[in-house]
Amino acid sequence: MTTSQTHPDFAELVRVSARIGCLSFGGPAGQIALMHRELVEERGWISEEQYLHALNFCHLLPGPEAQQLAIWIGWKLHGTRGGLAAGLLFVIPGALVILALSMLYGFAAQLSWFSALFLGIKAAVLAIVVQAVLRVAGRALGTPFRKAAALGSFLALFLFNAPFPFVVIGAGLIGWLVARWRPALLGLKDGPAGPIDTHRPWRHTLWSALIGAAAWGLPMLAVWVSLGSGHVLWRIGVFFSKLAVVTFGGAYAVLAYMAQQAVSAQHWLSAKEMADGLGLAETTPGPLIMVTQFVGYLAAFRAPAPFTPVIAGMLGALLTTWVTFAPCFLWVFALAPWIERLEHARLLKGALALVTSAIVGVIANLSVWFAFQVLFRELRPVSFGPAHLGLPLWSSLDWHAALITILSAWAIVARKWNVIPVLAAAALGGWLLSYLP
Repeated sequence: MTTSQTHPDFAELVRVSARIGCLSFGGPAGQIALMHRELVEERGWISEEQYLHALNFCHLLPGPEAQQLAIWIGWKLHGTRGGLAAGLLFVIPGALVILALSMLYGFAAQLSWFSALFLGIKAAVLAIVVQAVLRVAGRALGTPFRKAAALGSFLALFLFNAPFPFVVIGAGLIGWLVARWRPALLGLKDGPAGPIDTHRPWRHTLWSALIGAAAWGLPMLAVWVSLGSGHVLWRIGVFFSKLAVVTFGGAYAVLAYMAQQAVSAQHWLSAKEMADGLGLAETTPGPLIMVTQFVGYLAAFRAPAPFTPVIAGMLGALLTTWVTFAPCFLWVFALAPWIERLEHARLLKGALALVTSAIVGVIANLSVWFAFQVLFRELRPVSFGPAHLGLPLWSSLDWHAALITILSAWAIVARKWNVIPVLAAAALGGWLLSYLP
């Protein structure tokens, strides 16, 4: 039931934001639906039109769109302090939980019962990733041209290991050109009717960008001065800062690229451990991109000098979280006053439309990579021409994981069950099946 209150005081905003942060399970779709119910339907703090416009705006930005939506709502209601409160409270509960789980994982990963639990969780997460492919494809592939973009991005990544940033930037440039010359290929719609706000808040944007960039870079400066550019904390901060700029399309879009770099280039963790991290992130509230904290923790935990492993791991996790989420506040505070003008920016919408289509291929590539890691114990390298990939040995199929994946997919995709009980049941199933050959 919608209340008559239309503008809460700051204390009420903090209370409700904390509630949302603790209940925001289920990935971006569930988080966006939760905020809509709490803030639009039940309390009437934001109108339906404002909410949809803000959601479209957040889809234009790199980073987790649900968290950026929370920041924008806080900013709309109580300015900068409201945006800080709503955005931080959206992240902090999940960050604390996954930090605790990462610390447990650092010590218990080699225990057989712990590995069995994670086998079940990873199998269920595979079903969730497949559901994400289907959901995003249904929304983003409205024309044959956009379907071709999705297929092209999948082949570029799967067959040729094309760098994720190149795929995103290339799709954006093509989308920009197509929106200019043949917008019908993208199925673009006109912006909302009505007069365009001609006010141009350049001063606000400049100050927000400068302050946000300084806050983003300050911890990195401290690491460079105290530990130098060769320390693992510096490499962690640089890598995840770069990742924060290209995370269009949400966490699923960049996980395969992050795994490729963290596993093969940086050697911070194994592919199996990367899959475990995704399982952890799915079981906690907050943005799924929080899996970066798990990677940062293990990277520093395993190269701790001059700290103890736990202290180094905590510093790595905190630095990763900071450089991942601080840019979200920068984007929103700097660009929120331009939201109405962005609704009419056809070329920008065209670029993002094709990026979103390419993201379907990116997530499909992630699902294939994740399936190989979860369902098979051994992969073999295969090359033909310029293509290089690792294909599974069918004799190494793990029937325990395959069974849990099939049942989880049935529960999540066909029966529409909530993610959390499915993950819990899958973890229990993994533990029970570990007693069978």
